[in-house]
Amino acid sequence: MTDQSTARANGTRAVDRAADPVATVVRADEPMTFADLQDASGLAKSTTSRMLTALERSGLLERDAAGSYVAGRLFWLYAARHDPWEELVRLARPTMEEIGDDTGETVHLSVTRGERVVQVAQIDSRFLPGTRDWTGIDVPAHCSALGKVFFARNALPVPRGPYDAPTGSTITTPALLRRDGVRARERGWALTLDELEIGLTGVAVPVFGIHGDAIAALGISGPTPRPEERLDELGRSLLDHAAQLTALLRGSTNKEGGGRMTPEEILQGLYDETLVGNAPRSSS
Repeated sequence: MTDQSTARANGTRAVDRAADPVATVVRADEPMTFADLQDASGLAKSTTSRMLTALERSGLLERDAAGSYVAGRLFWLYAARHDPWEELVRLARPTMEEIGDDTGETVHLSVTRGERVVQVAQIDSRFLPGTRDWTGIDVPAHCSALGKVFFARNALPVPRGPYDAPTGSTITTPALLRRDGVRARERGWALTLDELEIGLTGVAVPVFGIHGDAIAALGISGPTPRPEERLDELGRSLLDHAAQLTALLRGSTNKEGGGRMTPEEILQGLYDETLVGNAPRSSS
């Protein structure tokens, strides 16, 4: 047997063992330490370290604040094909909390279900007058900044009008909603000003998935006199936070050249760099 065939044979056997850390972490009720995973895999310490590094780099595993291993962001790509919202909320919550700390306003995360916009998470305002739980409330999408994000990015079809008008400022026709969407794309964020409720302003931005489509909307809302004075500042800040969340959901890597790795490249790189590279050489 040649050196190459021996390496690949040993590498193939190692693939089965490499699945152990991922499966162990995914099935575990709590984060796993390095020692736990080494014991579970039965591999040498140096081999375990290289394997975990590759798994972490590929997004299959990641470490929490304590340094223990949890399921990585690549599992988001799988979850997105099934029921992603629980995982989306988990990944987005630190970003939402940061926005809440920075602005003091109510922070929202919404997704589409069919042709409806549904809020899946909220961080409450630290100002009592601005606090209201919008989770699960059926808000007309045409007068919501979150809903306008999906119209502007073609994630929802613009419905035929006329639309209900909760206030005198509400957009009521498809033509006006499309024009509003153009403005939202140009500046980067959608805006509602007294359109859902008098005295309520909302700003929202898209969160993009791996195919460049808007899979969620991230926004803030508060009494009109507060955010109206700094809408541009809030919009730019939201764009920055949404870009960070988008990168997380896409599973950005440090691949040479700066591009994102495809699942096939991740698996091939894991095989070549970690498994075959660590396989013993044959002298025959």
